[in-house]
Amino acid sequence: MNIKPLGNRVLLKVLLQDEKSAGGIYIPPTAQEKTQEGIVLAVGSSDEITVKVKDRVIYDKYAGTQIKIDGQEHLIVKMEDVIAVVG
Repeated sequence: MNIKPLGNRVLLKVLLQDEKSAGGIYIPPTAQEKTQEGIVLAVGSSDEITVKVKDRVIYDKYAGTQIKIDGQEHLIVKMEDVIAVVG
């Protein structure tokens, strides 16, 4: 599926946390804290967008619209919901 965000929106691939704790205990998906990091896959056409494809970003916890593409979690967020670029 090919998705192109519109305006000041960004398509992110959600980065999932490990299913095991540091001590090796399995953590079920319902108990895991929602990740707030993602990889930018596509950007809209607005001049306000300051990230680029392949940037690793942190976004607001309750931001965006969740979608599944090929069975993987993705998120479409507004640029204003992107908090920082990692590393």
